[in-house]
Amino acid sequence: DVCPLTMKHKEVVQQEEKVPPKKYAIKPPRDLSSRFEQEQKMKKQQEIKGEKEKQWKEEEQRLLELEKAKIDPLHGLRVHAWVLVLSGKREVPESFFIDPLTARSYSTQDDHFLGIESLWNHKNYWVNMQDCWNGCKDLVFDLGDPVRWEYLLLGTDKPQLAVAEEEDDGMNDEDMENLGKEDEDKSFDMPPSWVEQIEISPEAFETRCPNGKKVIQYKRAKLEKWAPYLNSDGLVCRLTTYEDLECTETLEIKEWYQHREDMLELKHINKNTGLNIDYFKPGHPQALRVHSYKSMQPEMDRVMEFYETARVDGLIKREETPKTMTEYYQGRSDFLSYRHVDFGDRVKKLALNSAESNPRPMVKITERFSRNPAKPADEDVAERVFLIPEERIQLRYHCRDDHITASKREFLRRTEVDSKGNKIIMTPDMCISFEVEPMEHTKKLLYQYEAMMKLKNEEKLSKHQAWESELEVLEILKLREEEEEAHTLTISIYDTKRNEKSKEYREAMERVMHEEHLRQ
Repeated sequence: DVCPLTMKHKEVVQQEEKVPPKKYAIKPPRDLSSRFEQEQKMKKQQEIKGEKEKQWKEEEQRLLELEKAKIDPLHGLRVHAWVLVLSGKREVPESFFIDPLTARSYSTQDDHFLGIESLWNHKNYWVNMQDCWNGCKDLVFDLGDPVRWEYLLLGTDKPQLAVAEEEDDGMNDEDMENLGKEDEDKSFDMPPSWVEQIEISPEAFETRCPNGKKVIQYKRAKLEKWAPYLNSDGLVCRLTTYEDLECTETLEIKEWYQHREDMLELKHINKNTGLNIDYFKPGHPQALRVHSYKSMQPEMDRVMEFYETARVDGLIKREETPKTMTEYYQGRSDFLSYRHVDFGDRVKKLALNSAESNPRPMVKITERFSRNPAKPADEDVAERVFLIPEERIQLRYHCRDDHITASKREFLRRTEVDSKGNKIIMTPDMCISFEVEPMEHTKKLLYQYEAMMKLKNEEKLSKHQAWESELEVLEILKLREEEEEAHTLTISIYDTKRNEKSKEYREAMERVMHEEHLRQ
């Protein structure tokens, strides 16, 4: 059987509506490519596609033959018991099955159920007289029909709905009492169950299965379940997916956790790509939501997603590679939405320094901002680029609603003093600008000088924030290693069995009450 956890839900693909062509649209340029070359290219692509489809069909046929080779000799001969809920009472629209081993509901038309031999409840026993050649799809669950269902005990009727109100009004209490006596005299009682009354202790209920572990083997998958707190790391479920039917080549592993102090909920390990994805519930010390990585070493490929509402800086996601780091923000007061940092080669030093003491040199910082409605579009920066080695700063402003181009400005940073120590004055060639409406706003040198001084301070701030982000990554990696080594579990205050503090307090209270009782 196929594991239900491996089944992928069908995604509804929304078709894009085709925009009708405009009446006065510009004609596209004439296609000067060779039709013969296009036909040859299409022919070659179709041949490659046909070859791939042929290989895929051969592989599918081979897998089907392997599956058919292992025919179950006891297929259809095993007897199983499950629950049938009949329609009619309690607003049940149609009859359905409940599997007691999995607590899942199934339709009576499901292919998993090959037939029914008999039905019983606390009143009677019915033998199925219908043919089950098509499973349970064609069965009629009318227990009052003796042709389809042969009852065992006389005097018991099929399950019926409540008596109509009109019939109740025409009968008095004495008639109802006599009717009950007649039914009582005609009916027989079902023999008592040979099973004693089931009593399940809280410990057994929490264990759920013998020794607290259960293994279910599926087609190309194996599902393992554990009782809570049985494993020291909080593991409660593991799904292993295999590539072959013999279950020897592992594709991926999914592990579910509970009661973890680090809020770890799910681990997804892909054996082919080596990609690990950790999912966390809200409450992690670093507001971590998803962590995708191939190695826990710093300055490697990784993606971290955060709960932005739990962070002050509004960070949503951070992507890191050996040479770059990209951050996405939301809901900031400065309207920052994106920051991308390019790193250069680290300068080698004689002493062995860590990544924290010897950070990577920053070559380029790109920042993007959302639209600030309080500012005019020509003064609201949309993108800011700091070219650190070249000492250049590039600005691109937001575009007006009635324009198709945006204003741009580039500052050439120079040293504030020359070789003689004299202060350098702002010159026009230090600022190159493109104004959409040059006649509206004429920027003087003083304005440009003040803007450049402000950008220099903001560049220092951006470099400092990028450096803090690097330190935060190192801190998160160190914290994750400590959490994986400790894998501490949380215990509820209502769990008197495992909560040692609550247990000691309860024992102390019982001791005090016992001493008071002895004094009396």
